[in-house]
Amino acid sequence: MVSRIILVLGDQLSRNLPSLAQGCKATDLVVMAEVRDEASYVPHHPKKIAFVFAAMRKFAAALQADGWQVAYTRLDDPDNTHSIVGEVRRRVAQHGAQSVIAVEPGEWRLRAELDQLSACTDTNTDVIPTQYRRITDSRFIASQDEFEAWAKGRKQLRMEYFYREMRRRNHILMDGDKPVGGQWNFDHDNRKPAKGKDLFQAGPLKFDPDDTVAEVLDLVEREFPSNFGRLRPFWFATDADQAQASLDHFIAHRLETFGDYQDAMLADDSFLSHAVLGLYINAGLLDPLKVCQAAEKAYKDGAAPINAVEGFIRQILGWREYIRGIYFHEGPDYTSRNKLNHNRKLPDVYWGGETRMRCMAHAVAQTRDEAYAHHIQRLMVTGNFALLAGIDPHAVHEWYLAVYADAYEWVEAPNVIGMSQFADGGVVASKPYVSSGAYINRMSDYCKGCDYSVSHKTGDKACPFNLLYWHFLIRHRESFSQNPRMGQMYSTWDKMDEDRRTTVLKNAEKFLHRLSEGQPV
Repeated sequence: MVSRIILVLGDQLSRNLPSLAQGCKATDLVVMAEVRDEASYVPHHPKKIAFVFAAMRKFAAALQADGWQVAYTRLDDPDNTHSIVGEVRRRVAQHGAQSVIAVEPGEWRLRAELDQLSACTDTNTDVIPTQYRRITDSRFIASQDEFEAWAKGRKQLRMEYFYREMRRRNHILMDGDKPVGGQWNFDHDNRKPAKGKDLFQAGPLKFDPDDTVAEVLDLVEREFPSNFGRLRPFWFATDADQAQASLDHFIAHRLETFGDYQDAMLADDSFLSHAVLGLYINAGLLDPLKVCQAAEKAYKDGAAPINAVEGFIRQILGWREYIRGIYFHEGPDYTSRNKLNHNRKLPDVYWGGETRMRCMAHAVAQTRDEAYAHHIQRLMVTGNFALLAGIDPHAVHEWYLAVYADAYEWVEAPNVIGMSQFADGGVVASKPYVSSGAYINRMSDYCKGCDYSVSHKTGDKACPFNLLYWHFLIRHRESFSQNPRMGQMYSTWDKMDEDRRTTVLKNAEKFLHRLSEGQPV
């Protein structure tokens, strides 16, 4: 007899899950399910689906080996209801359980769906009253209550100040009350462009598919044949031991140079010194605080410099925790915000359509092949282009949610709606992150061999980023001209020759017309 169901979701694959800590192996039933609703609410990259399903299967097997009762539903199970709520209700009816507990989901959408379990459950055969209780997710370094306490009374919720509080609270990179190295961040040291073949690294640790992964790959290939992205080769870690090996490999081989080149981009190197650990942390295979502590130890042991270690820790202890706090602080309507009233359709280039823009072609092709791109590729190439071109931010949000293996709405939405697209009006970012082609040229080798010329400011050969940059600033002048971080840009525009200004805007309009008409750009 089962007294209670413990629901474990596909991004909650941690043995330290608080619901398991409260559970009883003898009387509780762990329920896990691969369902089409979760696999297709956006057209997820095949690698992401395979990663989640394979990791879920291995996690369920590990729980069973540890003595737990587990009811696991595979995608191709003929009795699969293909929704999380449907599978919980099915297991309630099968086992006569009177209550369900679950760690709170990381999306407003799924929280609302699971809250339905508190009502009477129609199983088509019986009406069973089900008590559903959400448990606070302890897999984050800061609880939502702690974030809300920090945010209370603040006019601006800036990550930098939250990050400093997190450093103090968790005693990470601290020398008493002072930051190690005498400053809170070393961002100015982490903006080196990547040059030369000698920079190329072996990349993240890769794993050959075992029997479990191979079976999942065949399933995904069969069930999601049209989704954007290449399923094979597949090399992600799919259990906690492999994820830990990936972390150890990064610390030993790439953390040392992570800081210097964290903003760099190379056409022939998808990973440079990046960790590629976000998908493992976000799925529960790695503990974020332990990851930060491992990086801190590398600094203390003299294995990595402070700029690399601080920059890496800031992305997890600072940015990741802050972004999660913002998502729940701002509420369920966050993904629908559109402060700049952008409404252009997402162009085909984001799905691999023909383009003459070498930077976009490479960023999208890498995304297609790896289900991965690092933060500058996302922010300053694909995100920058979408913002400058006035693309509907909700469409941009859904694209990022679909194509990256580390994307769940709590982490992806504030990064896109807030940081990338400024659609929240400045909750996350103090100004729009826009640039001309000069930034991309400085930080990458994308501009070499491009059909457009980054040095051309007008004309058919002009880099689209050069044209769209000014068009964006002028069409939103009323919103941004008083922003202290953008005043110099408007001053530069005002000093331009009037004929040149007219030509720039006409060229930009011509480009945007082609984009709206679905023509290759």
